Amino acid sequence: IAIYFVVYLILFGYLEQRPVRAYHVVHTVFDDMIPFCEIFIIPYLLWFPYVVITVVYFLFRNKNKKEYFQLIFNLMMGMTVFLVVSYIYPNIQHLRPAVFPRNNIFTQLIAEIYRTDTPTNILPSIHVFNSLAVYFAIHHCQALKDKKWIQRGSLILSILIILSTMFIKQHSMFDVLMAFIMGAVMYAAVYYYDV
Repeated sequence: IAIYFVVYLILFGYLEQRPVRAYHVVHTVFDDMIPFCEIFIIPYLLWFPYVVITVVYFLFRNKNKKEYFQLIFNLMMGMTVFLVVSYIYPNIQHLRPAVFPRNNIFTQLIAEIYRTDTPTNILPSIHVFNSLAVYFAIHHCQALKDKKWIQRGSLILSILIILSTMFIKQHSMFDVLMAFIMGAVMYAAVYYYDV
């Protein structure tokens, strides 16, 4: 699993730097209706500890190893599909504001995200897919079934993270929709058909 994540980071790094003749622009009319809202950088950044803490919990604290492997398989398959799609169908979005409407700590954080993360290779949104995968794992975790505050907190955080991808103009609504479709397929495979 550790080797997979190292390989993934190497492939993603190459993906971000490789020369591409032309990108397919991802855009919907709904994207233009969604306002830029910098406060959503908070849940956007919370995605990183949300995923890591959940994986660490399922690895070291949760005694049900099947649940751990369901989570990891779900994450790995989603990230693999993302890499394949990005290599076959180079994509880009032009949603980022040219000038921020305000100057504050939140817009400064977004500017740093924009600087380090290109607007390419966005389809499907890994932020959205991994949030769904983590929520599904927590929702199905037998040890956390009676911990309503964790269940509700996970659902609320997942929703806020998903919304954040659009409100800070990191993703098109189409990326989010594709992540939901992929999430539904993987949910059926992992939790319904138990592959």
